[in-house]
This record gives sequence, C-alpha cells and structure tokens, in this order.
Amino acid sequence: MTTNPFGRVITAMVTPMRPDGSVDEAGLRAVVEHLIASGHDGIVVNGTTGESATLTDDESIDAVRIAVEVAAGRVAVTAGVGSNSTDHSIEMAARAVEVGADALLLVSPYYNKPTQAGLVAHCRAVADSTELPIMLYDIPGRTGVAFSTETLLELAAHPRILAVKDAKADLWASTHVMASTDLLWFSGDDVLTLAHLAQGAVGCVSVVGHVAGREYAAMLAAVDGGDLATAREIHRRLVPVVDAIMTPSQGAIMAKAALAELGVIESAFVRLPLVESPPEHLEALRKGLSEAGLR
Repeated sequence: MTTNPFGRVITAMVTPMRPDGSVDEAGLRAVVEHLIASGHDGIVVNGTTGESATLTDDESIDAVRIAVEVAAGRVAVTAGVGSNSTDHSIEMAARAVEVGADALLLVSPYYNKPTQAGLVAHCRAVADSTELPIMLYDIPGRTGVAFSTETLLELAAHPRILAVKDAKADLWASTHVMASTDLLWFSGDDVLTLAHLAQGAVGCVSVVGHVAGREYAAMLAAVDGGDLATAREIHRRLVPVVDAIMTPSQGAIMAKAALAELGVIESAFVRLPLVESPPEHLEALRKGLSEAGLR
C-alpha cells in the first residue's frame, strides 16, 4: 500500500469570516483546534467548503499558514491548489510549500472542461512542479468534467499522485481503480462514506465531519476491525445531520451554520454568491444535530 501522508479522518474545513466579509483568523484557529480535538488526523484547507472560489490568493495562503501553525504537526494539513489554469495551480502549489503544507488537493479544472488528455497533462504538470504528495479531487457535479477510470489509472503512475477524493458517486468506477492501483481512496461524499470504506477506501474528506469527527473516526475503526454492524449503526445515526447539512442548500453554508450553532465560530457569514441559511434551514439543522446526538 502507498504510504498515507494525508490522514484518514479528514474534514474540508470552512474559512470563518466576520460579518463584514473579512477572514476571521481567530475563528480559523478555533476550527482547526476543534477538528483536532474531535478525532481528526488530517484537515483540508481551501477546498470547496473553504470557499476557495471567493478567497484571494493571499487569503488562501494565509489560511494554510495559520492551519499549519495551529496544527503544529498534530494533523496533516492538505492545501487546496486547484484552478482552471494550470499555471495558477503550479503557483499556488509553490506558495503552499513555502508556508508548510504537508500535501496538496488538486481538483479537476472547472468550467473550461478539458479533455481527458488535458486532465492528464494538467495534473502531471502540477505534480512535476512540487515535491509534495497530491490528492486528486473528482467532483464532476461542480467542475463539469470527471476523471475517467483510464485517466486515473494513467495518473496513478506518477510518484507524487497518491490519492483520490471521490465525489463522483460511481462506486463501481472507484472499485475498478482501487482494484488496479495503489491510489489511496477517500470518500468525498458524506452520503457514501460507509459504502466507500466497505469497499476499500482508507478514509474520508468530509463536510459533516465539522460536527461529527468522532463518529467518523469510530466508523472507520469499526470497518478496520471488521465490525460492519457498528459501522452501519453509526452511519444510520448520522442520517439526520447528514441530511441537514448536505441537502437543504450547500455544504459551506450549512457547515458554518452548524459551527456557529455549536459555538465554535462567532459568525456563519459566507461570501456572495453564497448566502446564509434561512430560518427553516437552521431549524432543520438544529433538529438534525439533536437527533444525531451531537448537541
């Protein structure tokens, strides 16, 4: 098996912001400490849930720097450096190295919809530019282009492309890649985490992990121990909160609302074009947290 530099219980963390829209450094530090205290051994900074699309480059790198400083080696810090410009991704990868990131998350380029040959060239160019390990992020619902099975098999040959965050919702395709490569597989979809773990994924990169890190750690330990009944019980117990965070609107919106509800951060502010949760979503969130035993 490939050595795992990313961790196994990972959350793609939010970027807390003040009501005026500026990044809340104290809140960011608090979220990192909260995740470390709740069963995580890895975090992703500047992923989709971190509102990477509306952070400036300097804000993104500052968030990585702060996370690395707070983590202080206790968990692995993976920096999102994805872009629809290969040159920009290479630049952000270099800057992430400078501030101490342990690994990189590379989403497929969005909007411009490259061919599979373009995907291969993009990922190889970024991987060739850095010494850090890379986790690919396959989420065609957001990017408009999926990594094909053949593309992932080809990219698996690169010595620094070690993992995939799978949010494609194609369990059979992921089975094919896991059966043919040593790529470390991570569920990138809270709805399918147990399914991914049961067929060989090594961990998850979660959104609901903002409030259920211990539960995901316990689920993973149960699967490791062959105790599928316990893993299934945890999975089912989390249904109300997974529905409450992942269904009503958008993950970053609801994850921030959940952290504010639990007192981890002061404000649930999100940058446009995202908007904060309406009262009915907050009520469903409170109910989901309670029914899942998380408050």
